[in-house]
Amino acid sequence: MDRELLLEIEQKAKHDGIATVPEVVGRLLSVLTSAMQANRILEIGTGYGYATLQMALAQPPAGKIWTFDPYIERTEVARQFFDRAGVGDRIEIVNQPALEVLHIFPQRNLDIAFVDAPRRDYAEYLKQCLHVLKLSGLVILNGLTADDETDSFNRAFLKHPQLEAAILPLGGGLGIGARKA
Repeated sequence: MDRELLLEIEQKAKHDGIATVPEVVGRLLSVLTSAMQANRILEIGTGYGYATLQMALAQPPAGKIWTFDPYIERTEVARQFFDRAGVGDRIEIVNQPALEVLHIFPQRNLDIAFVDAPRRDYAEYLKQCLHVLKLSGLVILNGLTADDETDSFNRAFLKHPQLEAAILPLGGGLGIGARKA
């Protein structure tokens, strides 16, 4: 049922013109969540909840995801999918722009922070996410072009003093950094 539900989200998103991460990125998020036994995940950019659901289904039973997205119409669709998958009670949707509330977000020591939002704000998202991640926690940024070494944000991400980072050529490019300081 899980695969069918994920396929349904993909099809609805495509029909409605809502972006989702590619399937390979969703699978990687699932694998990383499972491998880390990630209990506490922050997501910025819910959309219809495709990536959220991939991570939620891979979490331990006590897992929790906090997902930020200001578009209530989209998150209402996502909520229906979460409930149908039986994980709705473990996902808290915050319908506010993340940058307006992350500085007062009370959670700390998170395992994963996944960002799939407007790229123009990635520098600030990265700064805010590092404050809530545990040591060895992962920050994952969707949409970093893997082969663009001239991009100033990509260079800064790869050389960030608090991260061991790489940019993978998955989907539109996926930045993954493990917090080391």
